[in-house]
Amino acid sequence: MILRIDHVAIAVRDYEKAFSFFSELFGAIPGSYSVDGNLKYRWQLFSLGDLSRFEILNPNGEGSFLDGFLAKKDGGMHHITMQTADIKKAAELLTSRGIPYFGYHEYGKVWKELFIHPRDAFGVLIQIAEFNPDDWLPQSMVMPETKRFMVENSDEGCTVVFAHPGGGRMRIELSREEAKRLAESLMKV
Repeated sequence: MILRIDHVAIAVRDYEKAFSFFSELFGAIPGSYSVDGNLKYRWQLFSLGDLSRFEILNPNGEGSFLDGFLAKKDGGMHHITMQTADIKKAAELLTSRGIPYFGYHEYGKVWKELFIHPRDAFGVLIQIAEFNPDDWLPQSMVMPETKRFMVENSDEGCTVVFAHPGGGRMRIELSREEAKRLAESLMKV
């Protein structure tokens, strides 16, 4: 049912301060961003390294769904987003196991989601979503559609960059000797 954890979402009162903290201090690369006028909040995805992602959530008006969460604190972990290949099958499995869910939404082919309340998930709000991860990443993190790998040569050896099934890229640095052994192994295929 679950392919992987996609990201952790952190709710914050001060968007600019959080944006600066994560991007300038940790080098997080900003990705997709949006404002939701109905729920009165904004979200910003970030990538860290090859495969780590997180999101900041921030209320942007009176009556935001985040108001209660941030009533007594400046921020905190809000939810974990897990990717599924089929949101309807995920919903069916939860129903068959007697696990309630809420907030089922389909935003066309781009994003389909549901949530499991913390009282039903050991104190953690879980979002299960069906989506293409590369659609939400900065283009600098996405492999070209026609490539599954690239080799970047250096004086010490090479770096092999792979398209990761969870979106984005994964890098492996190899010494010259390791690259030779890998090439010999691949020739046996």
